[in-house]
Amino acid sequence: MSETELRDGYDDVEDRAEDRLDEDDRLKPDFVRAVVDAVQSGDVEEAHALVAPLHPADIADLFELTPEDCRRDLAAAIADLLDADVFAEMNDYVRENLIDALDARQVADIASELDTDDAVAIIEDMEPEDQREVLRAMEPDDRAAIEEALSYPEESAGRLMQRDLVAVPEHWTVGHVLDYLRGDDHLTTDFWEIFVVDPAHKPVGTCSLSWILRTPRGIAIADVMKREQTLIPVDMDQEEVALRFQKYALISAAVVDGSGRLVGMITVDDIVHIIQEEAGEDTLLLSGAGEGDINEPIRFTVRTRLTWLLINLPTAMLAATVVGLFDERIARFAVLAQLMGIVSGMGGNAGTQTLAVVVRALATNQLTGSNTLRMIWRELRIAASNGAGLGMVVGAGAYLWFGNPALAMVFGLALFINNIVAGLAGVLVPVTLDRFDIDPAVASSVFVTTCTDSLGFFTFLGLAALWGLGG
Repeated sequence: MSETELRDGYDDVEDRAEDRLDEDDRLKPDFVRAVVDAVQSGDVEEAHALVAPLHPADIADLFELTPEDCRRDLAAAIADLLDADVFAEMNDYVRENLIDALDARQVADIASELDTDDAVAIIEDMEPEDQREVLRAMEPDDRAAIEEALSYPEESAGRLMQRDLVAVPEHWTVGHVLDYLRGDDHLTTDFWEIFVVDPAHKPVGTCSLSWILRTPRGIAIADVMKREQTLIPVDMDQEEVALRFQKYALISAAVVDGSGRLVGMITVDDIVHIIQEEAGEDTLLLSGAGEGDINEPIRFTVRTRLTWLLINLPTAMLAATVVGLFDERIARFAVLAQLMGIVSGMGGNAGTQTLAVVVRALATNQLTGSNTLRMIWRELRIAASNGAGLGMVVGAGAYLWFGNPALAMVFGLALFINNIVAGLAGVLVPVTLDRFDIDPAVASSVFVTTCTDSLGFFTFLGLAALWGLGG
């Protein structure tokens, strides 16, 4: 083939790719509609031809973008393209919906092609009876690995780890290792490090492939390996695992059981997904929006959000009770009703800012017992500075608008005080919850909202009473 033909072929592939993906590598709406139209019209060949060139991750995205009532028909049209790589990239809810349409043998075949952690992600959410049926259909070795993984707590290193790794004894030479890697057809093909173990199968070091390839055969592997390593306990929470990978810039890490024996490894590609999940999870928990997955069934979303709204209802009632203590004064001086919402609202915004920073600091281990007091003092100074600035601005504005210096003073001072309350609550509430092993991302916002609303109203209306406004 000539250079011109090669260039033309390359340009043709690029043109077809541009028809499917936009500049951000997202599937274009027109392409998705074309696939859906082909499926709904029964043109299986056209649907297959459109989808065939896509990367597995793009096929997974296509299913998420396809209407729910059309997904199973799409799966039937491109059945031969639905390999393990596609299922591994697929959204959990979308994947669960498709898995329900497959028989146990098909699910077992897909799971057998995946790494253990990806296979567990498919099987762990199935109904117990379906789960047992799929496991029975699997090969004994694959079944044993998945059953072992399912015995560990959810979101732990045991669920996350892969069993396929390369471990060699410390008395081997580099030559022994090379012969072993080349001669054993059953070894995993995707690895970056080799784990060196003692006779009890406890990891004593690691050796990267580049070191082995550049070292003479006669050198002992114990002389080449790196003895300092980060070991991951099998029951460690996945969020803590991700923090260790981030802190120590790890590519992979050994997972050990309670006796210190090597039982698996975790690689950085798994950690990327965990970091993304945990970051989004904390943000959504702060708002009470549940998982925030647009593919989540509506009944689950309604239940989660309604529960959170009902939890917040008492805080609103408490704030209303505080206002009720001053209803006569408000009735005589109606402008108080106009301004008190600003005091509580600005306090709530300030509290949310502080809360977001503190929850993130706790999640990433930036905030610990050793620097808590320093963090409180830092946020107190920030709150005081912001409160003073806002207080002067709103006080001046109130004076110019209403021409009442006492009202301006009360308004500005109340906003200053509530800003400080918001800053302190934004730090103390999540830190206290964390000390009691309660997830601060779940419960903090209720308490902070209660503080800023109730104390905001009380401060503003109480100062108004002391100044004699509306008396």
